[in-house]
Amino acid sequence: MAREIIRPHGMFNSPFYSHAIRKGGTPLFISGQVAMDAEGNPTGAGDAAAQAQAAFDGIRHVVEAAGGTMADIVKLTIFTTDLAHRSAIGAARAHAFPPGQMPASTFLVVSGLADPRWVVEIEAVAMLD
Repeated sequence: MAREIIRPHGMFNSPFYSHAIRKGGTPLFISGQVAMDAEGNPTGAGDAAAQAQAAFDGIRHVVEAAGGTMADIVKLTIFTTDLAHRSAIGAARAHAFPPGQMPASTFLVVSGLADPRWVVEIEAVAMLD
């Protein structure tokens, strides 16, 4: 099944947001990705832009290892420790997905993540053909 972006009439619509995505296939649930090197050390301490980019890079690596691409991502859940990081995270998301192809997304501000040096964590769901 082809990827279909649902943009209901009468609701706010933007090329930077998707209300819902419909796509057939097998779901791939991608755990929260954070800024961490291959040895498990946190990177980009306190830098939301660097951490968001690292999280999207992690998502890309996981979905590609499963045989998919970023175009197969249908849902994101983005966690951050400060609303002030929204624009940096949004810029990284725009870099990861072209306008008009944004996955359905939820953005949450939380009191903390598993390591206090992390300010961004992003989980994803992909539908693989």
